[in-house]
Amino acid sequence: MTTADNFYRETWIEIDLNAIAYNVKNTKKQLKQEQDLIAVVKADGYGHGAMQVAQAALTAGANYLAVASLDEALQLRAQGITAPILVLGATPVKYVEIASKQNITLTVFDRNWLQEAKRILRQTQQFVKIHIKADTGMGRLGISTVTELNELLSEADCDCIVLEGIFTHFATADELDETHLRLQVARFEELLGTMPTMPKMVHSSNSAGTLRFADMHYTAVRLGISLYGLTPSAAITDQLAFVLKPALSLHTKLVQVKQVAVGTAISYGATYQAAKTEWIGTLPIGYADGWLRKLSGQTVLIEGERVPIVGRVCMDQCMIRLPREFPVGTKVTLIGEGGNDAIRVEEIADRLETINYEVVCGLSKRVPRIYLQDNQVVAVKNALSEPF
Repeated sequence: MTTADNFYRETWIEIDLNAIAYNVKNTKKQLKQEQDLIAVVKADGYGHGAMQVAQAALTAGANYLAVASLDEALQLRAQGITAPILVLGATPVKYVEIASKQNITLTVFDRNWLQEAKRILRQTQQFVKIHIKADTGMGRLGISTVTELNELLSEADCDCIVLEGIFTHFATADELDETHLRLQVARFEELLGTMPTMPKMVHSSNSAGTLRFADMHYTAVRLGISLYGLTPSAAITDQLAFVLKPALSLHTKLVQVKQVAVGTAISYGATYQAAKTEWIGTLPIGYADGWLRKLSGQTVLIEGERVPIVGRVCMDQCMIRLPREFPVGTKVTLIGEGGNDAIRVEEIADRLETINYEVVCGLSKRVPRIYLQDNQVVAVKNALSEPF
């Protein structure tokens, strides 16, 4: 499977929904039966496609979804997702009625927000579900003291506010040094110890915490980067509970192949010149697709062989040096398996001096996504046929 009928370029992403299901099912094996798995599908499912990943994750056993913003949650609702959704980020209080009507759970960390939310909801006789966010050492959103927690609990004690959960987020669960992590757990435990009644959902573990520390699972865990088969960091790869299966691969095809003479310059700035007579192939992918200029020199796979990108990556195209002539239309893999070799997202991240999260989130929405299940195409998402 290399193409689909409803897009018109020779560059595409494949998403293996079986890999999503595998990662969910194997994570569920690390949990107790009563513990929930929250599938994090923010940022359009880390670039994989939020709706398609959400469906696959829920079918495989996820109990809940999480996104970053109310807009992302509403998009899932509009696409027919009825499962519980938690908005992890801040939501302006003026939109609380929309969240209530759409049965979307909001993160709360501000007393004034709750006071205004109650005023709005009482006028419409509605209610909203909330999770309190505790900042135990991330330095981002959340309350930090018992006094702040008690103020929120007092404000939430009404018919229009349903306190469903409380959570925190780890800053260093993907590092070998557990000092700060254990400090965060201690602070979270201190806050929990002051609550007169424990809410249904208590969660702290991101992917790294989930797959490394069973004692931090509480009543739910949040599976983010590892839902997609990507390790939270290279340092802990061998400490994960199971071997993850990457879901995403990136492919293109040769659109021109030509032989060039010694000294021929390739791409902007003439930074590369052929050292001898060479075969050069042009690929229809560039930095506007998320394949950045810094990837000049990175290798790609063609018929199982690694070949280098030469010259500067352009906005829409880049060039590779071929060991011999290949037919136009030959498939080239930029991320994924080819023959007996594979190029992982982590390899691209290393080249870009960043993290795998940024690589997959940065792949442009103009690159079509083809969804596979049991090696069959089950959906295609692109900017023409499906609005993002």
